[in-house]
Amino acid sequence: MDDESAPRPVRPTFTWLVGASQVLGLASVVLSGVWMGHYHGGFAWDGSEKEFNLHPLCMVLGLVFLHADAILVYRVFRHEPKKNVKLLHGTIHLLALIISIVGFVAVFDFHRAAKIPDMYSLHSWCGMATLVLFCLQWVMGLLFFLFPVASSWLRASYLPIHVFSGLVLLIMAIGSSLLGITEKLLFSITLTYSTFNPEGVLANVLGILLVCFGVLLGYLITREEYRRPPNPEEESLSVHFKTLTEGGSPTTP
Repeated sequence: MDDESAPRPVRPTFTWLVGASQVLGLASVVLSGVWMGHYHGGFAWDGSEKEFNLHPLCMVLGLVFLHADAILVYRVFRHEPKKNVKLLHGTIHLLALIISIVGFVAVFDFHRAAKIPDMYSLHSWCGMATLVLFCLQWVMGLLFFLFPVASSWLRASYLPIHVFSGLVLLIMAIGSSLLGITEKLLFSITLTYSTFNPEGVLANVLGILLVCFGVLLGYLITREEYRRPPNPEEESLSVHFKTLTEGGSPTTP
């Protein structure tokens, strides 16, 4: 019994894969900043194209990198107290949400100043859907798990949906980013894109990094051996509040 409850050792492969995911994620963020900074003049909040430049940087940082890391904490800290991991998970997601909203405000503010129509492209539709669903996912996680207001059986029923939705949203965020990269290149370097323009090559590399990041995160998230092991004692404590308020005996969700 003691052997079953003892933490499973972390395999070196897992550590290397997590490290590689962080390198890919950070490289994507840095490359987004270099692209907008070097080829499009940097960043500002003045309604100009420099304000638009905040949009791709914030999207990659918030909806892709931080969102993925918020999911990954359940694998990296799978032997830490669950309450602490929940708080870290929710906090990183909140930071990702704030940064993403800043990125969305930036692009709408730029469009308004430049008198460019909004929400007509596939990229904008997918991006908006991702942000709205991301907000909903965060609120639902807050209500169901961090400050639970639902019964234990309802939380147990919703948990697989919550986990699946997190991975789907990461895929949607990366897909929307790829659409945005292509759209930006077609607007900026239409005539020279096919000649292996340096900006186009850099942006293509960014897209490849995002795809690799998503694939590696998907692998880490779905591997059974990297999942957080069940802890009956923690699960009993997690429904303690519901037991006191609703009556009955504690049950494991």
